[in-house]
Amino acid sequence: MAVRYKFRPRLITTLAAAAGIALTLALASWQLNRAHEKEGRAAQLGALAQDPPVSLAAAEVRAADIEWRRVTVRGHFEPRHGVLIDNRIHRGVAGYHVIMPIAIGGGSRYVLVNRGWIAGNPERARLPEVRTPQGTVEVTGLAVTPSRRFVELSSRAVEGKVWQNLTLERYRDAFPLALQPVIIQQESALDDGLVRDWDAPDLGVEKHYGYAFQWLALALTILVFYFVTHVERTTE
Repeated sequence: MAVRYKFRPRLITTLAAAAGIALTLALASWQLNRAHEKEGRAAQLGALAQDPPVSLAAAEVRAADIEWRRVTVRGHFEPRHGVLIDNRIHRGVAGYHVIMPIAIGGGSRYVLVNRGWIAGNPERARLPEVRTPQGTVEVTGLAVTPSRRFVELSSRAVEGKVWQNLTLERYRDAFPLALQPVIIQQESALDDGLVRDWDAPDLGVEKHYGYAFQWLALALTILVFYFVTHVERTTE
């Protein structure tokens, strides 16, 4: 007795499978295009970061003109307006990022500087001591804008000198200073004991490749299911 398999397509299920495969392939293609766009953007940001530093003066600038560029600024730090950003991990150790404004040229306009990471104390109530250089300093680093995409761990986002997250709007509400619209991730060395080990900007390229793989896998699943359910086994 011979066993034979015969493919018997049905119109409605064939159209449904074709539509599903077309949709999932289109979504996969869109995710791949987004990944390629962000790879190009990452290359642009890398090139900007390699350019010579731009001098940041007291005159107000647009964030779009200097974001992701290396800048240098001269002025003095204002420790009384500094804050600590909580829950920052470095090599498995919990600590803070030290955010402090610098008065540009000693004037009335400021720019926020992320001076780096400092380890927390075992006793959470006792904050670490941050050494701050006196007088005029020159700071060089990458100009960035803080992300608004975060989840608050508490309804009290701002509590004294320790904050969970930072946005320029939040800082302006707490301290009435005239600020430039960026934050400098400090790269230049100062004798302050802080760690300045910055991660490259994550544009989510891998996420888009992951989504594209999922859509392609779903398209293949639809195709396999379609053939499996439309092949009949007969005996002769």
